[in-house]
This record gives sequence, C-alpha cells and structure tokens, in this order.
Amino acid sequence: MGAFGMERGVERIQEAAARGSDLVTLWRDVSEIIAPLVSNMRGPCCFTLDPATLLMTSHFNPAMHYELPEEALRGEYLLEDAHDMASVARSQAGISTIHEATGGDPSQSPRWQANMTMNGDQELLLALRGKGGATWGCLGLYRPPGEKHFDAEQKRFLQSVAPAIGEGIRRALLIGEAHEPDTPDAPGLLVLTEHLEIESVTPGTERWLADLPGGDGERLPPAVVAVGGQALRSADGDRAGEVALARVLGDSGNWIVLHGATLVATGTRRVAVIVEPGHPVRIQPLLMAAYGLTTREQEVARLVLQGESTNGIGERLVVSPHTVQQHLKNIFEKTGVRSRRDLTGKVFFNHYEPRLRDNEQRVLDGRPLRGGPATGGHAEHGARAETR
Repeated sequence: MGAFGMERGVERIQEAAARGSDLVTLWRDVSEIIAPLVSNMRGPCCFTLDPATLLMTSHFNPAMHYELPEEALRGEYLLEDAHDMASVARSQAGISTIHEATGGDPSQSPRWQANMTMNGDQELLLALRGKGGATWGCLGLYRPPGEKHFDAEQKRFLQSVAPAIGEGIRRALLIGEAHEPDTPDAPGLLVLTEHLEIESVTPGTERWLADLPGGDGERLPPAVVAVGGQALRSADGDRAGEVALARVLGDSGNWIVLHGATLVATGTRRVAVIVEPGHPVRIQPLLMAAYGLTTREQEVARLVLQGESTNGIGERLVVSPHTVQQHLKNIFEKTGVRSRRDLTGKVFFNHYEPRLRDNEQRVLDGRPLRGGPATGGHAEHGARAETR
C-alpha cells in the first residue's frame, strides 16, 4: 500500500485508540488496520503489561481464542533469552526482532525454538508506551520460514502508532478497574452526555469528585467539565485522536489525573471521564504485604522485575553496586528465592498469572479486562516457579 496507506493507517489507529473502546474491541480494531500494512501470520498477538514491573497481565489474538500455554510463560519469565518483552520495553527504540537480538542466528534461543514449533521463524516485538513513557503493552508479530524480514518502513510505521495504542490500553484498563473497584485507589468513572451532564458513575467515584476543587455536590468540578468538553471537541475533524488529559491537585493535597475519551455508540455522543491517583504503583503495597520488604527493597525489587542490571539499578537509585547487592541479598532471603530470575518467576506466577488467567476468562465472558497484579495468588504457581 506504500507510504500513503501507512499514513492513513496511523490516522485510523489514532482514531480507534481515542474512542474509549473496551480493550478487546481496541485490539480487534488495531489488528484489522495493521494486517494489510505489515503482513504476519495468524494476526498480531496483543499483550498488556503492568508498567510498574513490565510483567504480563493479559493477552489476546483476534484470530484465535486460546489459553496462553504454561510453557510460553515459563520461557518468558524463568529462562534467560536474548529476546523478551521486558528488554524491548526498556530499550530506547521500543521495537526489536529476534533475528536482530541474536545477531542473525536465533538457533540457540529457547524462544525461537518454541516459536518454530508453531512455524514462527520471525518474531517482532513492539513496546506500546503511553504519553508519559510508561509501557502498557506489547505487540508481537510473527512470520514463517522463508518470508521476507520486517523492513525499515514497516518498523517506522509500528513505532509511529505505538503511543496511541499505549494510551488506548491505559484508558481501557482504567475503565475495567473502575467497573469493579476492589482497592482504595481504584479509579472512578463518569459517563457524561454531550451536554456534560452525568449519565452514570461507578461506585466510589464520589470520593474522587469530593477531592477535586470546585465541586459542591450539585455541580461537577471544573476539571471534569474541562476534560469532558475537550474529549468531545477532539472527536471531530483534524483533532480526532487527541487525548483529553488533566492533572489536578486535590483538596487532600494529592495529585489526581483525569482522562477523557469519547464513547463509540449509536445516537447521541457520550464521553467517559476516568479519575485516578496521580502516581499509582500497585506493586509496592503488594510487595510489602506479601514479603515485608522495606521501601528501598521494594524499589530494588521493582527494577529487578523490569530486568535492570545491578549497575542500572544503582544508577536509577543513586547508590553503589555493593549497596544494590546487599539489598538483593535481603530481598532473596525475605522472598525465599536464590536469584533474580527466581524472583521474577515467583512474583509473576504468584501475583500476575492469576490476573492473566482471569482476563482470559473475561475475554470469553465479554467483561472488561483488568491490569496490575492480582490481590491474591495461587501458592502452587509460586512453588512451581521456584523448582524450575
């Protein structure tokens, strides 16, 4: 289709990502647009990641409904490999192929060997980063042996659409969380009419409205009105695809973020406004509650889960490598593991695989998908991970 087709593809994906669709609808729309522009077998594999840890929370392939095999999860989180989602998410480019990562010879890669059992010689991974730089998902494209490699033009196209998809994922997951709140920091969701009047709200939203300046119980806070109005205006003309966003200091002294997205529906227009804490990092309380880590140990553990090296952790936290190693020793003792890879496997299989499996069922049931770790876990998963 050439450059014009890809330019139009960028516009269509930006429009799709700004509609406020549920996550599965977003994946279907994005996959349908990408398919004729970047050929791949069986359609893109779409994954959501927790930006705090870069661990997987859901997956979906529009061409196939299936449960992600346990072997694939063990390969991602228990085996060392040259190509994985966390590495791509940390990279500056945010895009990589398995042939590039292995210097053109992937034959020693366990990941490539597993892909080849499904005829997937080539693998391209694309990090889906939102506006703030956080990675909310990953797109996987595959080609069989003998196919041409992904070329530079196709990679540039994918990189250009990644931010819009990342923002779309973020909003879709927030809507899922708001519909079924189970934590004090769960986001609130208001659905407004085109006249910016409340049509519906999710439970718990009132506390967010009470904390926003200017609300008096009868009138909406000015920040909600502004974001809702911006979302409605951005749905038309040349501004289609823009994201309505505001950051407001609440009366409590905490920062609150508002996101506005128009909703796809027949008849009159509606807009969803999502209200959430300014800096939600849900893995922190989980690490404290489950393992009793100190604040600094939690910071180190979170960076280990993201795949950072000892030197990288030291640079991020402005401490010496020796100090990092001491923190790692304490973390390993408290969590009952012996290595970084064991720690990643334990946290994933205890706290993220339950979320992944729940989301797989949510796809089948037509319910909103959710992000972040599950509040509970299955001990048998953790035990299995430690024995690998």
